[in-house]
Amino acid sequence: MPLGSTAPSPVRPGDILDGKYRVERVLGVGGMGVVVAATHVQLETRVALKFLLPEVLDHPQVVQRFAREARAAVQIQSEHVARVIDVSTLPTGSPYMVMEYLEGSDLSQTLGKGGAMPVGQAVGYLLEACEAIAEAHALGIVHRDLKPANLFLARRAARDPIVKVLDFGISKSGDGASSGLTQTSNVMGSPQYMSPEQMMSSKNVDARADIWALGVILYELLTGAPPFVAESMPEIVFMVTQRDAPRLSEKRPDLPPALSAVIARALSREPAQRYANVAEFARALAPFAPPRSEISIERIARVLGAPAVGSAAGTDGPAAAPTRSPTTIGDPAETDDPLALAQQAKQRRRLVMAIVGTCVVGAGVAWWTTRARPEGETRRATEAAAVAPAPVTPPPAAAPPSPPAPPKPAPVVAAPAAAPPPPPSPAPAAVEAPAKPAAPPRSHPAVKHQKPRAAAAPTPAAPAKAAEPPAQEPARRKLNMEIKD
Repeated sequence: MPLGSTAPSPVRPGDILDGKYRVERVLGVGGMGVVVAATHVQLETRVALKFLLPEVLDHPQVVQRFAREARAAVQIQSEHVARVIDVSTLPTGSPYMVMEYLEGSDLSQTLGKGGAMPVGQAVGYLLEACEAIAEAHALGIVHRDLKPANLFLARRAARDPIVKVLDFGISKSGDGASSGLTQTSNVMGSPQYMSPEQMMSSKNVDARADIWALGVILYELLTGAPPFVAESMPEIVFMVTQRDAPRLSEKRPDLPPALSAVIARALSREPAQRYANVAEFARALAPFAPPRSEISIERIARVLGAPAVGSAAGTDGPAAAPTRSPTTIGDPAETDDPLALAQQAKQRRRLVMAIVGTCVVGAGVAWWTTRARPEGETRRATEAAAVAPAPVTPPPAAAPPSPPAPPKPAPVVAAPAAAPPPPPSPAPAAVEAPAKPAAPPRSHPAVKHQKPRAAAAPTPAAPAKAAEPPAQEPARRKLNMEIKD
């Protein structure tokens, strides 16, 4: 919106402040201040200038609050806090601060355009804000005015948007000093995001008041509306102080019950029943956070150290309930805590993903090794495997062959004794001729070829068969016939 009478401002477009900041246009107007865009004329960089409106300069406490905001922002070094570069005073005595220039929109505007957010996106934005709040609490600073309008989603070149926490103007310091509003102001903070104890007394709050506000913000990011909605401030005060916040599952039954339990604890009306510090709250949200938020959770724990007792602002507070040790996979103990169940489920998912990843990497290495072998070597290995004979078990050592038996002499066939001749028949007396001497027995030609043969030398393949005895029966008959002749 252009600068003009409708937006009273101590500066006008074209004004050069301190010889280096040239005013350009209005970025936003609040109840007590205005923010304008400017350019550093020497460095040619964009900056934002924040001024108090003229009508509030007569209230010393408001001016003190303005200075406190600048000091708090300078002390907090987190990247999730809008940096304060410089502070100065106009010739009229009006203070102003020079801040980094941010492009984007706050989460209130983002909700108005897109409605309720997915779980991972909402939890991720809130954990970024928790980084800044954790560092503030470590320095003894309680914000006391956390709301979507004070969480700015700044765009960055070639990077994801980043959440920046704005307006530490009504923050409370650990020394007990507070930059309260004047009596003309009705309330310090935004009623829909104020904790019950802050509505009763803004001076006696501690870090757990900011945890309440963070729980309300997360509730609104997930549902599109804060848990307490009414037409007048007295109604909201009554609801916040006398009624429990509606369960998240009533408006978003699709969300995990464990997440509803986490937000319900952050919105406990009794501070002692809430998380003792932002680190505990961040650990409870870890199962629902995107992977990139693990860095935020680690930073928060490192800034705050071990879970503290009482407030982060250094005030005495009731002891926090002992935190439950994380349940490990395989623990036989059963639990009904939805947060513990969600942590167990996330641990199991991580274990399964690790096993699957190991198997995939192993398969990939095996495939790459096979592909990396030369083609010829692979072909030769395949052919060799195909023709290689199967392993043969060697036979037991054979006994040395026995010496060959001496050749057996051919069996001598003795001529059978001639049967006695039948008695001669009576013949006429005559001088008997001398009997011819019996012819020596002649061997039959068949018998002549039955010479003993030398036994064949045994071969390794099969032992030599014993020579079969010659067939003698036919030769014997032949011999008998010749003898008879």
